[in-house]
Amino acid sequence: MTEKEGMSVRKSENFSDWYTQLVLKSELADYAPVQGAIVYREYSYDIWERIKEFFDSEIKKTGHKNTYFPLLIPESLLKKEADHFKGFVPEVFWVTHAGNEKLGERLAIRPTSETIIYYFWSKWIRSWRDLPVLLNNWNNVLRAEIKSTKPFIRGSEFLWQEGHTAHATQPEAEKEVLYILNLYKKLCEEFLAIPVLIGRKSEKEKFAGAQYTTTVEALMPDGKALQMGTSHNLGQNFSKPFEIKFLDKDKKEKFVWTTSWGFATRLIGAIVMVHGDDKGLILPPKVAPYQAVIVPIYYKESENKIVLQKSKEIFDSLTKQNVRVHLDDRAEYTPGWKFNEWEMKGVPIRIEIGPKDVAKNQVTIVRRDFPEKTEVKFSMLSKEINIMLESIQKNLLEKAKKFFKENTKSVKNYGEFKKTIEKGGFIKAAWCFDGDCEEKIKKDTGATIRAIPFVTEKTQEKCIYCGKNSKGLVFFAKAY
Repeated sequence: MTEKEGMSVRKSENFSDWYTQLVLKSELADYAPVQGAIVYREYSYDIWERIKEFFDSEIKKTGHKNTYFPLLIPESLLKKEADHFKGFVPEVFWVTHAGNEKLGERLAIRPTSETIIYYFWSKWIRSWRDLPVLLNNWNNVLRAEIKSTKPFIRGSEFLWQEGHTAHATQPEAEKEVLYILNLYKKLCEEFLAIPVLIGRKSEKEKFAGAQYTTTVEALMPDGKALQMGTSHNLGQNFSKPFEIKFLDKDKKEKFVWTTSWGFATRLIGAIVMVHGDDKGLILPPKVAPYQAVIVPIYYKESENKIVLQKSKEIFDSLTKQNVRVHLDDRAEYTPGWKFNEWEMKGVPIRIEIGPKDVAKNQVTIVRRDFPEKTEVKFSMLSKEINIMLESIQKNLLEKAKKFFKENTKSVKNYGEFKKTIEKGGFIKAAWCFDGDCEEKIKKDTGATIRAIPFVTEKTQEKCIYCGKNSKGLVFFAKAY
């Protein structure tokens, strides 16, 4: 692989350019002709499908069902919940014409699906017997993000998962919110190898129309926080304007309690940022399209047949062991070129096999997460590959945890806060829970409250900004 084809920007020197270059050169995405939109190429979509498979299987265990609702939402429906409408209007794309005919009512292109779903729930839900309703959607949404766009992280069109549930009681809704939040945490840490903190959003940062919002927050290598997913308790804020009522067991008519929750393809961007290096991607084995790649090595035509035959045997053996393996038998590229390409694509394990290896009944396996070569006998290969995949998954998480811990600081005063926030990372600090202080800190430093712990830590410290009595410690950071 030539210098032009490989990475030309170091992660430590220009993080933003490094990220963009890696996304393009690893063939995860390409820019679309519409500002803020991208093509999800085969490699990134495969990663997305693995994330989908994991999460989908988990929520189906608890009775959630997948559905699909219309992309176009009448403006009158979007307006029914006032805070929701006010929060989303600046981001909405509107359809005003059908062909050459002007529509009688503007149609919003789905920024999120609460309003269209609740229109139907008001017709479908009649009795306590209809509850709970546990729905999930895998779809796309459009939001007018045409400034400061970044592939996967922020754009005008993205793929996501959005869940919507209706319950007979408030405790049931609260239980749902926390169940999903902890499932998101499990997805990030156990599947993507990215450590996160969880908590509640402040009133200013919560979802438009929510009673409260819970969040999963990760830390990127440039010191910025990335919201990985949110789970909202909507209370009865939507069920009342949409008149979603049910006849309860006590023969009284009541409004349902609703929740919504979602994560998006920005998770792919997080994987790139957290684990990638100057050679390219490093993919956690659980999410990698290929967990191992076999690269046959031969320089004479007489060596070709025996090396390829053994490579195919290894491919078949690992496939039977449910290892996602790829045999790169392309004759038009050299082994060295292939090594660089698969390093760029972040495949966790490379298996090298040449005529000398065949003669010794062994292969050489190379880890992507750090430069280690190991010679393994054919008879032990399947076992060793599985052990190594587990080790790589664990190592990536531990490395990310170390960075997370080292870049989470506690500060006592605002001067220290401002110096620390310039370096990046999470800052744990006291806050009076006054929105004015929160807004002034954001305007002054660019930092926002990323999460309020569920259990408030008692502290004698004063509010980091105003000096009044604190109501608890919260986490601040600059964010994407």
